[in-house]
Amino acid sequence: MRTRVTTVVVTALLVWLLPAAALAITAYSQDFESLDQGSTSALANDGWLVYGNVELPDGTYLYGYGPFAAPNDGAAFCQIALGEGGDEQGEQVLVVFSDYNNQDHGNGYLIESIVYQEQTIDAGAVGETWRFAFQAKRGNLEGQSTASAFIKTLDPGNNYATTNLVDVDMTTIPQTWGGYQVTLTITEELVGQLIQFGFDCTATDYEGSAIFYDNLLFEPAGNVDVPDAGLAGAELRQNFPNPFNPSTRIVFSLEQAGPVTLRVHDLAGRHVATLAAGDHAAGQHTVVWDGRTDAGRAVASGLYRYTLQTRGGSATRSMLLTK
Repeated sequence: MRTRVTTVVVTALLVWLLPAAALAITAYSQDFESLDQGSTSALANDGWLVYGNVELPDGTYLYGYGPFAAPNDGAAFCQIALGEGGDEQGEQVLVVFSDYNNQDHGNGYLIESIVYQEQTIDAGAVGETWRFAFQAKRGNLEGQSTASAFIKTLDPGNNYATTNLVDVDMTTIPQTWGGYQVTLTITEELVGQLIQFGFDCTATDYEGSAIFYDNLLFEPAGNVDVPDAGLAGAELRQNFPNPFNPSTRIVFSLEQAGPVTLRVHDLAGRHVATLAAGDHAAGQHTVVWDGRTDAGRAVASGLYRYTLQTRGGSATRSMLLTK
């Protein structure tokens, strides 16, 4: 994966559709199965927005338009697609593509089409690292078309200038499902700014540009040096490396000896593997997961969660297997 930091142009219109209650960063997950695929407002009702930018082939910026509630009609920006998922993705997935309603495609102009969720950063998020993880596969992307996924921040006090843009290039991903992620650490100067996460594509001349996405997860990435507040007398750390292939280490520690279970499950909550079970001594423990089930079967790439259960409660973190 490739990450970069760059700047794009947006307008103050972004604030108009910001929900009044959006005063903090909150976790978000979506597998699109519960959304009404036949409703043109299905994505808009889930909080998705779209924005367009238009440039000349030499990079000269011409104009921007939006934000608008995300459509679900197959003509512009995005749609809930059927039949493109595998066992992990299910029947419904998100497909992101160019705004083919923009007639400047025919003029050879570059049409950047952005599909995203948006929130406001508050002081409670300072110091946290947020992760946007998802599964994706390439669709009919062709010609000069490019695609990416991103987390970015924008400053309302400075004409909505982009202050961070961390993205991953999706242009050359395989036509088979795989797992991807980007992360951003929230610093003090970002308080009051907007944070967006989502997908982007740039196309011209009506060339194909589709990328399929599913099993989206936007959440704190966790700090391996800080005990889990919801787990008394124990600490569950973030796995390392993450993302991983073929194996990863998970560290947990106990203040007192006692019974422990450490299990891996998929996003649907199905059991995948048990990594630890039974009485454990006080102190630090390390287990290794090799991406296999209890029966020894290799699992598919994608997002998984691992849960530590002790007498003091339970804690869960996410990890990403890439192949």
